[in-house]
Amino acid sequence: MQLVDTNIISELLRPRPNPGVLAWADQQGELAIAAISVDESVYGLIRNRNPALLAAYENLLRTRCEVLPMTQDIAHRAGTLRGEFSLRGITRSQADMLIAAAAQAHNLTLVTRNTRDFEGCGIGLLNPFTD
Repeated sequence: MQLVDTNIISELLRPRPNPGVLAWADQQGELAIAAISVDESVYGLIRNRNPALLAAYENLLRTRCEVLPMTQDIAHRAGTLRGEFSLRGITRSQADMLIAAAAQAHNLTLVTRNTRDFEGCGIGLLNPFTD
């Protein structure tokens, strides 16, 4: 199992998803996502005011996803990552570092379009848009 970033879930909900993402997803069983990704997705879907898309997202969560909970260990890892990047003058978002920390804690490769946002986090990265 691999950890799926928010942008991959969003892509899977598009009317015509990227062929590389579809091919990758077709080879997967259950998809793991971090709890923070649920927050990011629901926020965007509520703002979008598209009940059908929200229903499709909730169905995807229910049928294909395991949501990894926030834990003290993950929060500590995320804070450590953000602090270490900050000391080097690099700003990283809290949400991204929580996702990276979840990948670390569960020893999962992160599947994302935004690999640059996660470089230097000590995790494997896969971009199904190009790989």
